[in-house]
Amino acid sequence: MRPERSADIDAIRALTARAFDGHPHSDGSEPAIIDRLRAAEALSASLVAILDDQVIGHVAVSPVEWDGGDGWYGLGPVSVDPLHQGRGVGAALIRMALDDVRIGGAAGCVVAGDPAYYSRFGFQSDPRWTYTDLPPEYFMALPFAPVTGAGVVRYHSAFG
Repeated sequence: MRPERSADIDAIRALTARAFDGHPHSDGSEPAIIDRLRAAEALSASLVAILDDQVIGHVAVSPVEWDGGDGWYGLGPVSVDPLHQGRGVGAALIRMALDDVRIGGAAGCVVAGDPAYYSRFGFQSDPRWTYTDLPPEYFMALPFAPVTGAGVVRYHSAFG
């Protein structure tokens, strides 16, 4: 696993499209979200998993705004090639991304996703963090420091 390189961009786009194709909670915008984050220089972390010189996984992390404080990030999209899902690729990418932002001084990280999956990394729902148009149990946070305040989390405008 390593940070993305410019030569990886097309492979990341294709991988992300394959990973989210037919997913019930996807509108197909994930590749474009990553492209827009990159264009806005808003990718705080963009990591790839490589196997036999092929990109088989990708994770993006970008800053979020929250009334509860500065230094918060959003995890995602997380993409793993369907042929390699269930083998720990996504988990390894997520752990590496969380370590990167934590070491960089982040206050915490949020994610919109399946609580059964993301809770294994320490994410949990909490009424202090809210995100519009999503059931509260699917929006979770992982604080790296004590939290004060509460409010709505806003992802980068690249998310649409």
